[in-house]
Order: sequence, then C-alpha cells, then structure tokens
Amino acid sequence: MAVFKVFFQEQLDSRIIREETITRYFEAESESEVRTALKDSRLNIEFVQELSPAHLEYEKNNNADFKVEDI
Repeated sequence: MAVFKVFFQEQLDSRIIREETITRYFEAESESEVRTALKDSRLNIEFVQELSPAHLEYEKNNNADFKVEDI
C-alpha cells in the first residue's frame, strides 16, 4: 500500500484556481484505485501524487491537518 496526495477543487464544474486547491490523503494500491474510488465524488481532481517515504514524513511533520483516509 502507498499513500497518495489528491489535489482537487470541491465542485466538478468549477475551473481550477490554484489558491482554492484542497488536498486529501488516501492509502491505496495505485493511482488508478484512488481515481476509481473518487470518480463519483463530484470532485474536480487536478492531480494524484504518490508520496515517497521522505515526502510522507514531511507531510506528517508539517501539516497540522494531515490524515490518511482509506479508499
């Protein structure tokens, strides 16, 4: 399993504005599993990034809202 950081806008029909981007973290086997699980969520997904161990550690230590969700 890996941890993926998902960058998205809350409304599927909204245009992407970087300053309004929200992130959530999910544990999954692959990027496609994350995208498949979220396809009916009505989120405008910008990017899905698999986190390296170092990046994951950084997020844990520097993001007060860090929480990994199960798919």
